[in-house]
Amino acid sequence: MKTIEMRFSGAGGQGLQLCAKIFSKAMTGAGYHVSMSQSYEPTSRGGLSRADIVVSDTTPDFPLATNLDTLLILDQAAAAASTGIIRDDTLVIVDPRRTKTPPEGNFKVIELPLSETAITVGSERVTNVVATGVIAELSDNIEVKTIENILRSISPKKFLDMNMDALQAGVELARTLKAA
Repeated sequence: MKTIEMRFSGAGGQGLQLCAKIFSKAMTGAGYHVSMSQSYEPTSRGGLSRADIVVSDTTPDFPLATNLDTLLILDQAAAAASTGIIRDDTLVIVDPRRTKTPPEGNFKVIELPLSETAITVGSERVTNVVATGVIAELSDNIEVKTIENILRSISPKKFLDMNMDALQAGVELARTLKAA
């Protein structure tokens, strides 16, 4: 396996560190070495926030993402934060409701109604879980069932059903995209 680099970006309070934690657990559970880093502005909500994971068969050479395979953008605050590390074949997933001007380049930007889907599930706060479902379904390296099991194990009981619904809604968004 080559090194895989993923970035989850948006605004503070959108659960981006949780996304990275879920994917990190999935990849370490599959026997890979994972480095996780995070960066956020000193405001608790609304400022730029990102979480990166670097996955490899051996200890990653460098703990920060420098050549992205997957990029999630949930807010305009993060649209320009990854300039220079997006490759032409990077999977760039954007929530167009909150990101009016996505990054531009030779890469393909996939706009999906992540936050709108989360609202229909029950709360915009599960946009990150919808996105997790999308990325898991589109990934060749991660099983959706593994992500589901991790989410079940870390979800507070009162949010478990909503989180499971949000994950499934994200999987369905990705399946619709793949079928198109």
